[in-house]
Amino acid sequence: MKPSLTTVSGLLSKAKLRILVLSKRQCLGKDLLSDRFWRLYEIPQILAQRGHKVTGLLLSYRTKEEGSFVSVDVPNMHWQSVNARLPYLLGMSGYFRTLEETLEAFHPDIVWASSDVLHAVFAWIFCRMRGIPFVVDLYDNYESFGLTKLPGMTKLLRAACRAADGLTVVSHPLDEFIASNYGVTGPRQVIRNAVPNTLFYPRNKHEARDIFGLPSKARLIGTAGAITRGRGIEVLFQAFLRLTENDPDLWLVLAGPRDETPKRFPHPRIIDLGLLEPERVPLVINALDVAVICNLDSDFGRYCFPQKFYEIVSCGVPLVAAEVGELKTLLSSWPDCLYPVNSVDGLADKILRQLTIPVRPQAIFVPTWADEADKLERFFTNLISPSPNDEGLN
Repeated sequence: MKPSLTTVSGLLSKAKLRILVLSKRQCLGKDLLSDRFWRLYEIPQILAQRGHKVTGLLLSYRTKEEGSFVSVDVPNMHWQSVNARLPYLLGMSGYFRTLEETLEAFHPDIVWASSDVLHAVFAWIFCRMRGIPFVVDLYDNYESFGLTKLPGMTKLLRAACRAADGLTVVSHPLDEFIASNYGVTGPRQVIRNAVPNTLFYPRNKHEARDIFGLPSKARLIGTAGAITRGRGIEVLFQAFLRLTENDPDLWLVLAGPRDETPKRFPHPRIIDLGLLEPERVPLVINALDVAVICNLDSDFGRYCFPQKFYEIVSCGVPLVAAEVGELKTLLSSWPDCLYPVNSVDGLADKILRQLTIPVRPQAIFVPTWADEADKLERFFTNLISPSPNDEGLN
């Protein structure tokens, strides 16, 4: 008989786990360690606060300070950072040595491997050698990453996922894709991206604008996230330029990592705030009249879960998002919040509607990182001590 949630919670309070997290150090244009940012920091931190012992081994593809880092606020959480040496795949001896030493000294009950195909494969090799359960975390469709363009990498990724004791995936579309194409037999759990509720909440729009020196009485649209061609960001620039033909009070505000795309669309009413610290992102969102989430119907766009969606909803700001992937389903009851992928006319029309009669999908439940940590905690416990008739939690 499958245990009740109360029973599982009771088990969790008694059985504390030793969890090893494997990840690259730079994710989404941020530094996982110095920015203390996102699911691969937030969830382990919560588990450590609950009494589990957590060690993270980070591989930096950029030259960063190496060594051990201990969180003063969370003594049960300890991080190590190792730089990849060029050429990456041949200069990994230092990382492999550190991984072996960590496995030997820490004796993890389970390994959570995330961020790209390499970490899934590393976990597969090193954990199988030692009989340690491991879970691969797919926070995006890694087949859309540059690494999988190298010969054999996609096959290795899929093999590592089949060998894993379990998978955590960021969205239901990705979960369905994995189930249909990877041949996995182990349990899976959807762990979506979430938001820290201490940062993302409604704030005074004009006060937020004053912080960045934004025009106080203008109509502001914009985005705080990846400003790249791969996310279909050109359509936002094109829709803005079209709308400005009849609206002299409309401005476009940008913040986040970018490629060369913004240089192709110069305009005096485009304000680029650059790359901001995570704690300043909610201020940008609250300064907007309409926030826009661009994406493409691509191997990435179909399966990702845009972090900024929950951030925008938590701030109570009207939004318009590309009609693709998980957001197509989540926003199906709010059609004015969706625009057809790659449609300049469609996006311009939906922005104008939101500026005129704002619609906010406030009925959508926004999980916190603690909510997602609950799921991962139960998932790990069921993997290590499976209950009879347990068929997974996805």
